[in-house]
Amino acid sequence: MIAAHSVLKSLLGAGDAGDLDAFDRYMHEDVIVHAPAGLSTRGVDSERESWRKARAAMPGLRHEVVDVLVTSSVEAARTVVTGTFDGTYGGLSAQGRRFKFEQAVFAHMRDGKIGEMWEIVDVAHLREQLSGD
Repeated sequence: MIAAHSVLKSLLGAGDAGDLDAFDRYMHEDVIVHAPAGLSTRGVDSERESWRKARAAMPGLRHEVVDVLVTSSVEAARTVVTGTFDGTYGGLSAQGRRFKFEQAVFAHMRDGKIGEMWEIVDVAHLREQLSGD
């Protein structure tokens, strides 16, 4: 079940839509994002730049939020991420390869915004999809 109001769901929806200016509504300026494949960021501007690169390398990037847990200080979400990998991002490269993987996202909330976030992805599974093996 998805919570009526989820900052994570709003953030992922804005990212998928390319509305990266909206990140200021959902993340603190000094946000820390822990991500796999060397994609961790510090600061909302750095996270915006990471999303720009992701969207350029993965046309049609979409996060389907399947489940969300919301408390006053923590949000957790399970998503299904899909798109077409057509470039280079996070040390991965592919041309026109469709992908689908599950992701877990955890966020510490501070004053209604994300202060720190962890993204958990099975990068090996994604790598297999992109290699066509």
